[in-house]
Amino acid sequence: MGDGSVTPRLSNMKALLGIVAGAGASYGIYKLISGSFRKNKKSVPSQPSEVTLQRGSLLAKVSGLDVVCPRPDVASGDIIHQSPGNLEPQHLKMLLSCLQTSNNPSDRCRILLTLGNAAAFTVNQNLIREFEGIHIVAGFLSDPAAEVRVQTLNALNNLCMNIPNQEQIKVYVPQVLELIEMSPVNSDLQLCALRLLTNLSVTDKHQHLLKESITLLLSLLVVSNEALQVQASKVLVNLSSNPDMMDDIVQAQAPASVVLVFDARTAPAVLLRLLTFAGNLKAWRPSAQVADELRRKQDCLFRVMLDESSQLHSRLVQLLSHPDGEIQAQVARILT
Repeated sequence: MGDGSVTPRLSNMKALLGIVAGAGASYGIYKLISGSFRKNKKSVPSQPSEVTLQRGSLLAKVSGLDVVCPRPDVASGDIIHQSPGNLEPQHLKMLLSCLQTSNNPSDRCRILLTLGNAAAFTVNQNLIREFEGIHIVAGFLSDPAAEVRVQTLNALNNLCMNIPNQEQIKVYVPQVLELIEMSPVNSDLQLCALRLLTNLSVTDKHQHLLKESITLLLSLLVVSNEALQVQASKVLVNLSSNPDMMDDIVQAQAPASVVLVFDARTAPAVLLRLLTFAGNLKAWRPSAQVADELRRKQDCLFRVMLDESSQLHSRLVQLLSHPDGEIQAQVARILT
């Protein structure tokens, strides 16, 4: 859209959340409200007539939102036909500005959705960080509307794919863990929060921030549906792949019923990851003194899954007859 700048805030934010002026001609960018464009909405004075763009245009590709723009005789309108990965800096600035000033939860969801989809591209991940956008977005983790919090987590998840961005996102780990703990079981909030923690724990740089979350993750394995079990087990696999995390993992309090998830009725996608987690634990070799100390810790993960009194061994033996060959192979590696 050229080198335009954002015009003063419109009196009717619901009608149009952003207007960019350029080369003497201004035009609308997004219709950041839910549903279809309302025919009875008042027009914005002095703005050019708007027409809905076809699917596949810039914003339609980025967020799936309806898009409005001036008639094709506006030269700078060519930006509409660019790839969503080529959103210009002023577009991201405008969205961040609108996000901070919007009083409508539906509008905030739409803006966060657009920012999150734009953040699938490295160039936009960097730009949003440079515009202090990560802290702006993360500020909505405490939004009173659950759907806004969900879209915030989704946006942070995409932004987290960028290593420099993780340095800023890591400070919100305690808040993300609190969301998991306080949200309804099997909710979208829990699922999106776990996805964020999965990406943040891929490398060992920030895994120490999750050492207090082991009990929570193990509990989710017991009470959650398959989608959350998969995500919780992914985080546990990431953490248990780091030898420096093992002391914290084996000392964490664990529900005794976690061994019951090692069952042929458990979804293969979950069971395979749990077996990887168990294999990582079994590969850990504590000294006799450390093992004795852990045995005295009631309900710790060591006693539940690694001690000689654990039921895990017998349950693994039963899984040797699992119909899935990959699961059989995983179990055989653990037992040998």
